[in-house]
Amino acid sequence: MESELSEDKWKKKLTKEQYRVLREKGTEPAFRGKYWNHHEKGVYKCAGCGAPLFSSEEKFDSGTGWPSFDKPYDEANVKEQIDTSYDMKRTEVLCSNCGGHLGHVFNDGPNPTGCRYCINSISLDFQSKIKD
Repeated sequence: MESELSEDKWKKKLTKEQYRVLREKGTEPAFRGKYWNHHEKGVYKCAGCGAPLFSSEEKFDSGTGWPSFDKPYDEANVKEQIDTSYDMKRTEVLCSNCGGHLGHVFNDGPNPTGCRYCINSISLDFQSKIKD
C-alpha cells in the first residue's frame, strides 16, 4: 500500500515539487498549475498513488487559480481533517489511500453541494475519458 512508503521512497517516487505539496503540505502558486484552466473530460487521480479523486464533470471555474471541484469522484478516496496552520481554521483534503495533501475544501461552491474543493494541480494526474 502506498501509505506505507517511507519518506525516502516518497522522495524517490515524486518530483521535488510533488513531494513539497503532497508530503509536506505545501501549496503551488495560483494560476500556475497545469490543471487550473484545464477542460478535457476525464478523471483526476492522485499523483502519489493513482487513486481516482475528482471527475471533470464536477470541475468548475472558481476564479481562484486552482482546480476546483464541487464533490469528489468517490468520497471514500478523500478524507478531510482540520488544518489550523497559518493561524487559520480550514478543512484540509487528503488522499485516503496514501495520505497525500491535496488542498482544502471551502463552503463557497456551487449548488447543489455548496462545496469548493480547491486542489493543487501538482497533487493530480489526469486520465482522459476513453471515447465510446
